[in-house]
Amino acid sequence: MTPLQARLPLLLAALWWGSLTAMGGVAVPVLQAHLPSPTQAAAACAALLAAQTWISIACCALLLVVSKRKYAERQEAWAQAAMVFVLGGLLLALVAQYGVAPRVAARQGAVWQYAAVALHVLQWCCALCTLWKVAALAGRDDAEATPPA
Repeated sequence: MTPLQARLPLLLAALWWGSLTAMGGVAVPVLQAHLPSPTQAAAACAALLAAQTWISIACCALLLVVSKRKYAERQEAWAQAAMVFVLGGLLLALVAQYGVAPRVAARQGAVWQYAAVALHVLQWCCALCTLWKVAALAGRDDAEATPPA
């Protein structure tokens, strides 16, 4: 396995968690605070979060693809530890984008805005757990692969 292949899961998990953190923790609050009208802020936030959903879907799908080497009998160690979080995060992203976001855009009540925030936070937790598991196991694999001095 090449060094890139070995570190790809860590890169994908970091990208997924970082994009959720940047969008939900920085970009959306800044837009809501600085755009002149709530309607403009809502439209801009919806566009950013839709783009972030595609980042989540891509990262989760690629994590699923690299979770098992070709012809291997078992998944990679990191995948065995993190798969429930990857699948959970993917499901949360899809529900948020295609189940909740249209209701928020249609202004069907504040409960849908709270649901969107809750789904984003839960997805952030799944991404963090995935990153944590992948990083812990990647560090152990690097230590085992390094020959003693």
